[in-house]
Amino acid sequence: MTVSELQTHLQENSKELTNEFKRLFHGRGGLYEGWNFLTIDSIDTILSVAFYVEIQQELEDELLEMLKKNISSCARAKRQMPLGYRHETIVLQRRYLKKSPTEIIVGKLDEDLFVVENGMKIKLNLLSNQNSGYFPDMKNGRKFVRENAQDKKVLNLFSYTCGFSIAAVLGGASSVSNIDMSKGALSTGRANHHLNDLDTTNVSFAPYNILKSFSRIKKKGPYDLIIIDPPTFQKGSFEATKDYIKIITKLPQIASSDCILLACLNSPELDNEFIKNLIKEWAPCFKFSHRLENLAEFASLDENRSLKNLVFIRE
Repeated sequence: MTVSELQTHLQENSKELTNEFKRLFHGRGGLYEGWNFLTIDSIDTILSVAFYVEIQQELEDELLEMLKKNISSCARAKRQMPLGYRHETIVLQRRYLKKSPTEIIVGKLDEDLFVVENGMKIKLNLLSNQNSGYFPDMKNGRKFVRENAQDKKVLNLFSYTCGFSIAAVLGGASSVSNIDMSKGALSTGRANHHLNDLDTTNVSFAPYNILKSFSRIKKKGPYDLIIIDPPTFQKGSFEATKDYIKIITKLPQIASSDCILLACLNSPELDNEFIKNLIKEWAPCFKFSHRLENLAEFASLDENRSLKNLVFIRE
């Protein structure tokens, strides 16, 4: 793929943009040889670009120049055709550099940014060079929770900024328990509920170490819908290959008789069978139902090793 071909790809994917988030280019999936380093997202009027490895300066200059020209073309066209032309700002994250500041290439960023997903708002920190507070590839997971939360007690493990919780409350959950070690993430999660004008009377935000707090988590159970969405690896707190099993073994103690389990994992080193085998051996009362489809815009060469959202039902 050349920069010119990438431009055509972006134009094709930008035909029906709204204020909702959309990934315009997903090089990380490995479908475009030589472009694994790049992702490009549309966030309302912002074009968010991420480099995951350092590239040759010549290619970087050509790529950014193409994007800036597109922004300029959109600005001119916007005056004549106000629909369909959105982007006014370009930001660049160099994800391969730790603590590297986000670069504003064109335009400006407001302080209180949020992303829109199926009408739901989530606060966004684009000035962070790492996690922005929002994981867009989990959209179908949040949609599933929203569609299955009615009148359920929901447990959201590794809740981060509580996107699943917002989806559950919007879906009519009777209560939601958000568990995450990070008080900062939970604080943002609470703010996310308020951003959506949601009542948090029956929503809790507990800064627990999940692996050491099951007695406290159990007190609010049994739960009708349990979400496990851990990091693949987080130094000092969680490592999927050895710690996922510790959660699976506790499930029968905290789950209702017909509990729905959404078990998530985003590790290319571990496939579907990793979670299935753990459930089969350590929580056999849960039967595999189906895997949620991933978004087409996040397509990967090996879907079995891409994001895994597996649904189980207790029988």
